[in-house]
Amino acid sequence: MFMKTGVPIIIYGAGASGVQMLLVTNASREYRAVAFVDDDAALQGTAVHGLQVHAPEEMRDLIAAHEARTVLLAMPSISGERRAEIATRLRAAGADVHHAPTIHQIVGGNLASSPTISLDEILGRPPSEEGSHLAAEAIRDRVVLVTGAGGSIGSELCAKLLCFRPRTLIAYEMNEYALYKVEQNLQALNAVAGDSPTTIVPVLGSVLNQARLEQLIRAHGVSHVYHAAAYKHVPLVESNVLEGVRNNVLGTLAVVEACVALGVGNLVLVSTDKAVRPTNVMGATKRISEIILQDAQRRNPGTVFSMVRFGNVLGSSGSVIPRFYDQIKQGGPVTVTHAEITRYFMTISEAAFLVVQASVMARGGDVFLLDMGEPVKIVALAQRMIRMMGHLPVLPGEEGEGVRITFSGLRPGEKLYEELLIDSVAEETSHPKIARAVEDAPSALTVSRLLAELKVALERNDAQRVIEILSECVQDYVSSGLAGDPEAVARPRPLLRSQAS
Repeated sequence: MFMKTGVPIIIYGAGASGVQMLLVTNASREYRAVAFVDDDAALQGTAVHGLQVHAPEEMRDLIAAHEARTVLLAMPSISGERRAEIATRLRAAGADVHHAPTIHQIVGGNLASSPTISLDEILGRPPSEEGSHLAAEAIRDRVVLVTGAGGSIGSELCAKLLCFRPRTLIAYEMNEYALYKVEQNLQALNAVAGDSPTTIVPVLGSVLNQARLEQLIRAHGVSHVYHAAAYKHVPLVESNVLEGVRNNVLGTLAVVEACVALGVGNLVLVSTDKAVRPTNVMGATKRISEIILQDAQRRNPGTVFSMVRFGNVLGSSGSVIPRFYDQIKQGGPVTVTHAEITRYFMTISEAAFLVVQASVMARGGDVFLLDMGEPVKIVALAQRMIRMMGHLPVLPGEEGEGVRITFSGLRPGEKLYEELLIDSVAEETSHPKIARAVEDAPSALTVSRLLAELKVALERNDAQRVIEILSECVQDYVSSGLAGDPEAVARPRPLLRSQAS
């Protein structure tokens, strides 16, 4: 008999969340659970799923006996204060504490690099995942395709969809390593699903390859498509206009046309608040992608097209959270681009869940907006993280010991404030965290002409002409040269929930 190898870990919390982490972790190759620790005296001394439950006072002995310094806090329902208290006590015992990592972090081997402070604590509000029965009814036993499945949102979308038991889940991704990792994560989730596991189909491919997409849709009988594939890093797309526009706009067009050609029932675009009055190429490409879906809906009532617009997700690739975390660990300085810059935030898990929820409410041509709470000043976010990691924040011009915050200046294409609404009108839906925008799109003739011109400009590698077409096609598109001017960028507006007249 072979002994399971991998990094030994201790799970703090022997409840349902702890058991789920045990099963998923033991399905991986990177980690192995060696013990439970729980505050509940009734559980101490018993075995849960074959793993002994110990008292917190035994932590030092457990760490020494198993050479297990990594502790997973699996107690999602406790308060932030209680979580911080337990974490402080565990660190004093020599543990390396990790707060409620996502499943793909555990199975994907990214646990060591995940922040040791809770993203929910940083957000300052509890996540919302209500109404799951609606998604379960819509997704169960269907065939679902996710583009960009290896990205932050795409991989979490796959994990969420898997919980609703589709018959087949096709993970479509052009990055080989990212596809490998997401497949490993999903297969580990499948291992704990019990009866009727979902068939996972990992596919390497670009969204620009319409023929490949049509082949997949036809071969598997795809009914739902979630289009998350896009270049999203604002400064990189700003300096790589041709590839950014080609991938984001023509890629969306290829996905739409493949779905129309084969009668896919439901297509959902993962969009962004940067599509509203964009000051950067990335935001403009996402707005054009929305327009492509709105135009397709007018011409193809057989497919339900919808798009879900939301802001930044905590902990995603490119998020400020991992960068701030590393800078604080190194003693600073923590770099913020501007003292007044604000963003909307939610966790990856919550965003992915609400994307699925919105998709099942779609009537056709919908622009859904996720209620992300109040916008957060990035400098306030940095200060909160510094305090949570046991230090004092020191702002520019202030004296004293602590972790300094510096302002580095807005990056190309970056604006101070993001918005979710273009026309300031949104309707309530049956879900309290999801609104439906009422927005107009250009005429079908205009969309057709501009896309044709855009294809020609891309074929000629004419970046200047591409920018001109973006400006003509996208309402209130402001050049990146004005992005740092507060007077040129609209202030954020509240998410209106009044019925459209």
